[in-house]
Amino acid sequence: MNRIISIALTIVCIAGVPAKEIFAATKPAPKKKETRKMTYTDKVAELHTTAGEIDIRFFPDVAPNHVKNFIDLAQQGFYNGTKFHRVIPGFMIQGGDPNTKGSDVNSWGMGGSGKNVSAEFSTVSHKRGIVSMARANDPNSASSQFFIVVKDSLFLDRQYTVFGQVTKGMDVADKIVNAPHGANDRPNSPTTITKVVIRDAKADEKGPTPK
Repeated sequence: MNRIISIALTIVCIAGVPAKEIFAATKPAPKKKETRKMTYTDKVAELHTTAGEIDIRFFPDVAPNHVKNFIDLAQQGFYNGTKFHRVIPGFMIQGGDPNTKGSDVNSWGMGGSGKNVSAEFSTVSHKRGIVSMARANDPNSASSQFFIVVKDSLFLDRQYTVFGQVTKGMDVADKIVNAPHGANDRPNSPTTITKVVIRDAKADEKGPTPK
């Protein structure tokens, strides 16, 4: 028995570790990965399109779930490659349907993310530049499609969820809405969203949510 212990101590010493420390040595606890929680206040979405850039600031104080939904989808690349499939001059442009990535135009306007967001109607009015969520007859059926109002449309108030406002690029929205279009308000050459970038708002993009 003494011979075995002696051999073990010799091996430890050869390895450069003092025998008295071999039993005290412990593995350091693994460092916990730091997780940063995404906040949705003072965020802006840059919609890079084939017609130009449209920037949107969000209103998480009145529509927190819709803002989160849009940002989450954007960061997943969900909107990349989708088209503004519906344009009505003097009213609005509509996009965000994943079906528009395909060639079956008859399915355009019918797609979504597979998840619905419950209505968050507010007192914010649908004035020019407001960004709101499209939906079906069910008030709680909003998913991924959204629209940008190019002219005051107050008849939509408290019926659709407003979640943001264009801070840059209304000239681009005007270009999109006035492009030649045919049946079902479908543009002949739809504008594509190439990518959406979510970033912190600049000083001139911040401010209270409009009433």
